[in-house]
Amino acid sequence: MPVSRAEVREMALALPQAVEMDHRRAPSYRVNGRIFCMIRPDEPFVVLKLDRDDQLNMFEGYPDAITPAQHYAHHGWTRLWLEPATADLARTLLRLAWTHVAPKRLAQSTPPS
Repeated sequence: MPVSRAEVREMALALPQAVEMDHRRAPSYRVNGRIFCMIRPDEPFVVLKLDRDDQLNMFEGYPDAITPAQHYAHHGWTRLWLEPATADLARTLLRLAWTHVAPKRLAQSTPPS
């Protein structure tokens, strides 16, 4: 079953110290001021900020659901296509994205979900 924008939003906000803020007239999810996820209501995907190695592994493992973002893909920006994605995959990617931008002390003190 595909994941919805509402589910992605709920998962993002469940991460420690995550907040929702507008970014270019669309919701973004941040920790310590740094964006780890963006949801555009008119797009069939969400954008996540992954570590480059995680990004490349995910491209290989989930080629139908995960692709490079249009801009700054070489910096880890990644598209998660909602239709082929599952809630478990979205949860994993959100956690990876959050961990990538969260302060190291916070990320290390938060147990995996």
